Amino acid sequence: MTATDTKRLPSLKWVGVFVDERVREIQEGYRRDRPGAVATLARLRRGAGKTIEEVPDLWGLALDERFYHGAPRIGEDAMNRAENAAHIALTVYAVHQQSRRDDRMHQRGRGLGEAVRRLMPGNDIDEPLRKRFVQVGSATDTATLAYRLREIAVLLRRGSVPLDYGVLADEIHEFQRPSGASRVRTTWGRGFHAYRSKSTENPAEIDDSATDIATDKDDS
Repeated sequence: MTATDTKRLPSLKWVGVFVDERVREIQEGYRRDRPGAVATLARLRRGAGKTIEEVPDLWGLALDERFYHGAPRIGEDAMNRAENAAHIALTVYAVHQQSRRDDRMHQRGRGLGEAVRRLMPGNDIDEPLRKRFVQVGSATDTATLAYRLREIAVLLRRGSVPLDYGVLADEIHEFQRPSGASRVRTTWGRGFHAYRSKSTENPAEIDDSATDIATDKDDS
């Protein structure tokens, strides 16, 4: 990746920074067939499609002390949203990476809208897949969002299409905030419509318009 590509990467907030680091650890360990990483990925998959409150057996596995040490001083409700964002992103990643030992399903700069669009043949619109994508954006609560993201991850895994889980974690965090869902939907939709299939696509190439994210301040 060139210096120019690096500059184009969307910045991460504290939840995204933690998820990016945690996923990289698990991903590289899994690809090297390290028993600890393989077991962690399997356990995290059991929490996919659920909120953190629904899977207490994963407490301490998805999130560790780095998550809390890196957190700003925020209230309990804000912390609950952040915990769920990180948990959902990590467990959805576990589904995405399953059985993909030779691939890195977490790659920086791959937005959700772009990723879904890449599953479609050429520049044609796959209507059933488009409707699945719309259903993700129309989720009205965290549990529904988690479940629908899990469904998308299964499709991305089948298509060998990577996703930026640091960005996704920040977007899930934003999605839960007042008026945040609207901003995230706009970003996802922009990424979907901006992407165009390229026969000689470079995996490290990033479309600025497909990875624009909201930069509002964190909860306080």
